[in-house]
Amino acid sequence: MPTELRVLSVAAEAFPLIKTGGLADVVGALPGALAAEGVDMRTLLPGYPAVMSALQDAASVHSFASLHGAPARVLAGHAAGLKLFVLDAPHLYSRPGGPYGGPHGEWPDNGLRFAALAFAAAAIARGGVNAFVPDVVQAHDWHAGLVPAYLRYGGAANARSVFTIHNLAYQGQYPREMLETLGLPPESFTQDGVESYGAIGYLKAGIALADRVTTVSPSYAAEILTAEGSMGLGHVLHRRSGALTGILNGIDETLWNPATDEYLASRFTVADLDARAGNKTAIQQRFGLEANPTVMLIGIVSRLTWQKGMDLLLGALPVLLRGGAQLALLGSGDQELERGFAEAAHRYPGRVGAWIGYDEPLAHLVQGGADAILVPSRFEPCGLTQLAALRYGALPVVARVGGLGDSVVDASAVNLASGAATGVQFSPVTREQLESALERAHALWRDQLQWRRIQTRGMRTDVGWSESAKHYARLFRDVADAHSG
Repeated sequence: MPTELRVLSVAAEAFPLIKTGGLADVVGALPGALAAEGVDMRTLLPGYPAVMSALQDAASVHSFASLHGAPARVLAGHAAGLKLFVLDAPHLYSRPGGPYGGPHGEWPDNGLRFAALAFAAAAIARGGVNAFVPDVVQAHDWHAGLVPAYLRYGGAANARSVFTIHNLAYQGQYPREMLETLGLPPESFTQDGVESYGAIGYLKAGIALADRVTTVSPSYAAEILTAEGSMGLGHVLHRRSGALTGILNGIDETLWNPATDEYLASRFTVADLDARAGNKTAIQQRFGLEANPTVMLIGIVSRLTWQKGMDLLLGALPVLLRGGAQLALLGSGDQELERGFAEAAHRYPGRVGAWIGYDEPLAHLVQGGADAILVPSRFEPCGLTQLAALRYGALPVVARVGGLGDSVVDASAVNLASGAATGVQFSPVTREQLESALERAHALWRDQLQWRRIQTRGMRTDVGWSESAKHYARLFRDVADAHSG
């Protein structure tokens, strides 16, 4: 095995400690996957109440006399199998609600809260913790976007930086007047630095200043270089395109394993697919659907947003139901969409069930019992839902965008004949094309022998982290070697 490489991962969330979306799943899974590649990854998280209460064997390893208004310290410890650094700053993180906001919306000091996280990461990168001096810092999304800026403008550091874009749509824009408060020099406020449309752009800073930039799928890396996909950052993305790499996400196959999943009503394997039927029955009961094993049950586990194409699904419901299918939807998001699906459940009793909110055990059950999982996103950097669907024997019906297109093989005539198909893709992302994809799924369902072949092939697809971890390890070593050389 190559010489051990030390990598500091910096993120706003990590499963199972704190989660709002797929970012947490990736941050929580990568350290374990990289350990097999000789990479010692420690994760720096904000000291939210949930993180602080889970932290074990905590020891103070670095302190700040004042960090945006009060003293703070970095704690080292572990929780949920992760080796952690935690930024203990109660004035920034010890508050009720989610990581980004409370009952009245986003926290007004988010710019300071996540700048503090990046500042602490830079301190560790400069040797602030003697026991762990990283070779590389991986900064995730806009919350950690200022890490490369602090490394560039704050003095020499041993560590190089890799900035990972999980979703370009969330950019973290804050007023120019905060520059001095953030401890960034005036010369940083340029197009080649942190400036973005007259403001301080946290995500833009990460793209502009990191040694390397990654996204979470090869197709998304290409899409963000287009005028439509660049979200206003085409200038800096094209300038850094030579440093840009797309590495497909995976899922934690120990957490997502239908043979051992305690959240399932009936565990199963690819060799015992008949046992899967118990989960379909359980879903129909939980969502108030007609108990019928012969109808196609389509599952949704998603944020209810425009990005996820949920408005298209509302428009396509008559086509979905016309073929006799049922819909079990789990998710929350835009209030108008929440109301729309709640009303659909009332309008089509026994046919449509909607669980507004999020429930991790129920998400596993939907994956383990739905016949198909629908992901009609307008854009999707990677997507983890379709990977879990493949693992759990639910046919993914997905838009051909980003990681959805990279991970699902469409059931075209050629792919069916060659035995390559693992799901259904559609493009462009319109209601008409979604309806066509639903009709194709209905046709496949009517041929149960063909359906079982596709289902089995999907379950045998490698959706874990092993290959992606090799790509990340190679990238980290390249970055570190380029610096040392």
